[in-house]
Amino acid sequence: MSDIQKIIVPDVGGDEVEVIELCVAVGDNIEADEGVVTVESDKASMDIPAPFEGEIVSLSVSVGDKIKEGDVIGEMKVANGDSADEGASEENASDESSKEDAPKQEAPKDESKSEAAPAASGSSEVIEVAVPDIGSDDEVDVIDVLVSVGDTIEKEDGLITLETDKATMDVPSTHAGTVKEVFISTGDKVKEGTVVIKLEVAGSGSSSSESASSDASSEASAQESAKQESAPAASASSETIEVAVPDIGEDGEVDVIDVLVSAGDTVEKEDGLITLETDKATMDVPSTHAGTIKEVFIKAGDKVKQGTLVVKLETSGGSSSSAAEKPAEAPKQEETKQDSQQDETQQASQQEASQGRSPVPPAPEAKNTGKAHASPSVRRIAREFGVDLTQVNGSGPKNRILKEDVQAYVKAELAKPRTAAASGSAPVGDNVLQIVPVKPVDHSKFGEIEEQKLSRIQKISGPFLHRNWATIPHVTQFDEADITEVEEFRKEQNAYHAKIKSGLKITPLVFVMKAVAKALEKYEVFNSSLSDDGESLIIKKFINIGIAVETPGGLVVPVIRDVNKKGIEQLSQELIETSKKAREGKLKAADMQGGTFTISSLGGIGGTAFTPIVNAPEVAILGVSKSEMKPKWNGKEFEPRLMVPLSLSYDHRVIDGAVGARFSTEVAANLTDLRRIIL
Repeated sequence: MSDIQKIIVPDVGGDEVEVIELCVAVGDNIEADEGVVTVESDKASMDIPAPFEGEIVSLSVSVGDKIKEGDVIGEMKVANGDSADEGASEENASDESSKEDAPKQEAPKDESKSEAAPAASGSSEVIEVAVPDIGSDDEVDVIDVLVSVGDTIEKEDGLITLETDKATMDVPSTHAGTVKEVFISTGDKVKEGTVVIKLEVAGSGSSSSESASSDASSEASAQESAKQESAPAASASSETIEVAVPDIGEDGEVDVIDVLVSAGDTVEKEDGLITLETDKATMDVPSTHAGTIKEVFIKAGDKVKQGTLVVKLETSGGSSSSAAEKPAEAPKQEETKQDSQQDETQQASQQEASQGRSPVPPAPEAKNTGKAHASPSVRRIAREFGVDLTQVNGSGPKNRILKEDVQAYVKAELAKPRTAAASGSAPVGDNVLQIVPVKPVDHSKFGEIEEQKLSRIQKISGPFLHRNWATIPHVTQFDEADITEVEEFRKEQNAYHAKIKSGLKITPLVFVMKAVAKALEKYEVFNSSLSDDGESLIIKKFINIGIAVETPGGLVVPVIRDVNKKGIEQLSQELIETSKKAREGKLKAADMQGGTFTISSLGGIGGTAFTPIVNAPEVAILGVSKSEMKPKWNGKEFEPRLMVPLSLSYDHRVIDGAVGARFSTEVAANLTDLRRIIL
């Protein structure tokens, strides 16, 4: 018989599916069940496996073709095909002779079925694959189902993709086989022990099949009884929730400098749980609900980031998801197989989480959604290399990640030089400017010294200031504005508010904010950001001005929003409240985000001028120095005028010098004559 066999499409769970990847080429030698092509249905992606071990002779499909069950997608030369055929012939002959020797008798149909069952069980058995230990007691979201009924999968192939509060991970198959039934769909919530699929695998006999069946049924009944027993208790008890670190405006980890609660404490909603110190401010992580602290996972000195679990909190009412009893233990024969696989799954998830900060060129925030479109074979390759697929750009149909994309990503990572200091607070990237490092000096040889540690804000903000200064071509425009009339008006208003005891005090900075906001409406380029690829400008239709505030821990920049839409008194009140929160270390991450322009005022301290550093991704910053009475010529004589120095720094890639001078002049004119602001 010929050893050339056709590769036929098995049941793919639908009418037609699209070929999105060719996993092999003509001439390749592959193993049995190794993927030949990858197809995509309306539910999931899957590999069409090779039915034999051997060499690919021909492929009759290409990417983009539509195929269905029963279609021929290629031919392969089966390894040891002749001997296999001869063995099959001999086996058939022996079967015929045994049938002739056996006494002829008619068996009832029921008996024939019962006789066929052991034979079938001797070749295969159906097992249940459940969710292993995922490092969380609560239920987690299913964000992708990677298999469907009829798929042939290998051991460790991904079945579903889960998203926890720490990482995105695949639940791998514990065996190789054919998917008979899928119990999970995208959007479901699962936890340890939840059954994912039924899988038909090669078995050793009917006894194992029967034991597996009985174990599965006993497990199902145990789970059902546990659910029935725990349901009334859960509904009557309180709800236990997990409170994690929210968005703190930082990509990396930050220090926990204080833990404000302990187990047993009763807290209200918005009460502080822990205190963090970022490069911009010290802030509290608030409780999302009122309740009683059941467990605290953080201690002072730890490092946390967005999504890190802080406490478990028992709130009043509702059903407790975390208090629900765990399903009955899986059969012992499965525990041993799952233990090693669970370790590999946890290691893979840790690798993916750690790769989330890889030094590749920064991708848009929307890229890190925790969901990557890739076939099971590609996911297996990614796990082997420890690659986080959310960081890989897909080049396949519908931005699907191909095997070549993963290989290119790994090559790019290995090709990157590793000369930069690996520090969590250092900027991502290498010493591209080739700056010669300062040689270490023993200063104590020259006299008495004292070493003082930099504050947390200084250590973190320093590299970012260095980055901004080194990567943004700065130009600083110096000017001055006549604020004689503005100052007289301000003093009159403050006297009025003191008389009526409103508690409001107007500072000169508020008038600068209004003058700048008016100029930003006229010169939109100053209210923009350069796109990530450097090819376009992002013009912002809102005006949010950051105000640099000095605090005991260092400089922070809270943001006052919609300055162009607010009056002097409202801005004064907001500025007073924001400055107080900054000095008390109570600013939240949201209070320091969304700025479009920054003002740094040293007017209360002194100096004639300075060169402020642009606060990326903004393109400009205005420095304000101490005002001074100067003689100014009015056309007839010199008269004393109160002049305030202005220092405007801007990104020369975005703003030309002439536009910078016009903007600076516009701000000065608005300060000199407040009537221009209402035009």
